Amino acid sequence: MGLPRMSFNLYFLHQSLTNVQIWDFQECRFQPVVGKDVHSGNIEKVTTKEKVKFPQEFFPECKWSRKGFMRTRWNLHGTTFDLINIHLFHDESNFIAMESFPSLYTKNRQGALEYTLNRLQNDKYDKVPYFIFGDFNFRLDTQAVVEKITRKAPPVHVKSAKNGDVTKVLFRHPKDENRVVLTVERKVFSVEDHEEAFFRNDGKWLQEHDKEPKLFKDRLFEFDIEFPPSYPYKEESSEARSYMRTRCPAWCDRILLSKSAKALVLMTPDESGKPPVIYQIMGTNVCMGDHKPVMLWFRLIQGTTVYRHKEQRSRSSTTCPTCCIL
Repeated sequence: MGLPRMSFNLYFLHQSLTNVQIWDFQECRFQPVVGKDVHSGNIEKVTTKEKVKFPQEFFPECKWSRKGFMRTRWNLHGTTFDLINIHLFHDESNFIAMESFPSLYTKNRQGALEYTLNRLQNDKYDKVPYFIFGDFNFRLDTQAVVEKITRKAPPVHVKSAKNGDVTKVLFRHPKDENRVVLTVERKVFSVEDHEEAFFRNDGKWLQEHDKEPKLFKDRLFEFDIEFPPSYPYKEESSEARSYMRTRCPAWCDRILLSKSAKALVLMTPDESGKPPVIYQIMGTNVCMGDHKPVMLWFRLIQGTTVYRHKEQRSRSSTTCPTCCIL
C-alpha cells in the first residue's frame, strides 16, 4: 500500500505465526490475516489502513504535496500495536536551511509530526503502542555544521549579475584563501573532503547537531544510532558509499517508538548471544537510491491488550516472535 510518490508498505508474516489479526478501521474490529492480500492503484476503499494527507498549511511553499502518513494496526500473539509509515517535508533551499535552527523547514516538519501524534492521541480508536517510521526528512542544524566545518570562517557571497540575488556562498580556509573549504548553493552542499568529513567514524561528530528528533523526546524513543547519515547517496552503482554534494548529509530515515512501544521490546539477549536490538542501515556497499533503508530488528513481548483506552500486559512464557521494521 502506498502514500507518497514511489513509496509503499509491505508486510511479511512468517508462516509459523498463528492467530495474526489486522484492524478494520471502518468496522472497528480485528479480522484474521489469511493468505496473501495485494492492494495497489486506488486504495481509498481499503479499510485495513488509515491514510492521512497533511493539510496544506503545513507546507505553504508547496502547492501540491502527497506528504502524510499511513497506519495499520496489528494483533500478534495477543500484542496489539500500530505501524505508521510517515513522509515529512524536505528542505527546498540550503540557504534557508542554514539561516537558523529551527529552520522554516524544521518548523514545518515539527508541525506535521505534532499533528500526527496528536491525532493518534485524540482519535476515536483505542490507544495502543506504535512504531512510526519512514522518511522524516530530519535535517541537522545546518548552521552549526557549517560553523564546525569552516571553523567560523567568514562567508563570501557570490551574487547574480542579473538581479543581485545570492547564488553561491564560499567559505575559504582561514590560512589559505585559495582553498575553498565549503561551497553552498540552493541545491549544492560541497565540502572539500566530502566523504572523509561525513563518513569518518560513521558521522558521529554530526550527532550533536541532530536536533530535530529531540524536539519530541518526551513522546518518542529511538535506539542509539550507530550508522552514517542515510541521505543523500549517489545513485550510480559504482558509488554506493558516496554522498551527493547537494544537501548536508543527515539521518532522514528513522524508526521511532512510542514510550509504550519501547516496553514491548525484549531487551535480553537470546540464547545465541545475539544483541536484543539491531538498529542499522542496509545496503552499505550497494546502491539503494539516494536514501539508504534503515532497519530495526527486535523480539516482541507477547500479551499486551487494550481495554477501554488502557493497556494491560501479561508476559507470555512462550517464545517471543522476532520483528523487523525497515
